[in-house]
Amino acid sequence: MTQPDNFGFGEEAAMLKDSARKFFSEHFPTDKLHRMVAADTNPERMSTSEWDRELWQQMVELGWTSLAVPESAGGIGMPVVAVAGLVEELGRAAFPCPLLSTLNATYVLAACGGGGETALAEIAEGRTASLAITNRQGSWNTADTDVLCTQGKLSGTAWFVQDARKVDRLLVSAQTSSGQGLYWVATDAAGLTVEPDAIVDLTRDQAHVSFDNVAAEEVSGDGLVALEHAMPAIWTLLAADITGAAEWQLQTTVEYVSTRQQFEHPLGFFQAVKHPLVNVMIQIDQCKSLVYNAACAYDAEPARAAETAHMAKAAASETAAFASGRSVQYHGGIGFTWECFVHLYFKRQKHSQLLWGDAAWHRAKLADILVGEVA
Repeated sequence: MTQPDNFGFGEEAAMLKDSARKFFSEHFPTDKLHRMVAADTNPERMSTSEWDRELWQQMVELGWTSLAVPESAGGIGMPVVAVAGLVEELGRAAFPCPLLSTLNATYVLAACGGGGETALAEIAEGRTASLAITNRQGSWNTADTDVLCTQGKLSGTAWFVQDARKVDRLLVSAQTSSGQGLYWVATDAAGLTVEPDAIVDLTRDQAHVSFDNVAAEEVSGDGLVALEHAMPAIWTLLAADITGAAEWQLQTTVEYVSTRQQFEHPLGFFQAVKHPLVNVMIQIDQCKSLVYNAACAYDAEPARAAETAHMAKAAASETAAFASGRSVQYHGGIGFTWECFVHLYFKRQKHSQLLWGDAAWHRAKLADILVGEVA
């Protein structure tokens, strides 16, 4: 099956993306983000989870959390290419919320077949969720987990859990006597402990979650199949988030160098500033093309979903680093100060750059697909 024209990005997808940009522009300007997450400048401060719950509820009412939920489970069932457009705007606004984590869990649950219907229905009703599938070493291989399930009870610890303090449910990967399963558990369940991690990104929170004989509902007895099927969508959406954030970094930096005067000229007049920013623009365009190609492949050409998603996340990780470096450098002496908004996006991009695998990891996986695994 070949991909449709324009990546299948139709009128509904365009309307969703435009409405999301307008929503964040009206309700969540960058100065509001800065006041929310960067008010405390103490480097020794405890890790917090700051977010606008009232604004989040409006997003839920708009149906954004149910976009990826199949219609059979009460959701909207929009294609990944449309969801990617929304997530791109989420990255541009850097809005702290569990939307991306909930979408990630949704794609895994949808890949579980009938076993995930109940959990998907909860998400369609407004519940939030996150994946708890990573081991202590930070391996992004789906088979690696430190959690065990014995007689329906979870024990062990899941690491690098995103938005753990914002979500209602966790989708946990655990080893069983017969393989690896996926389990649905409430974050307030008895025996479950959320321990926040100190991370550089102020717009997100991360934690490691410990399970002490926690009762959980089995979603799938063959979790590896569901995870492998869903991971391309997860990589693609994170790449979309990076793309949106990079566009904010570029536009903000261009505005600054167009007004900041030096030697009787705007900074942007000089080639040493102008040309690298053009390179940022080119890299963002390349990244965006790969993101929508990957999203379209997941929708229309599933045999190539993993291949194209690896390409998108590899390019996005490099874009995150390049756009962040240029944005701070060309803001000059104020670029690395706490008062400058640029540092919020720099830190978010650094987190996204490594989350779910950096560029080197994804290129190695892409090589395995195209060339074959190294013996």
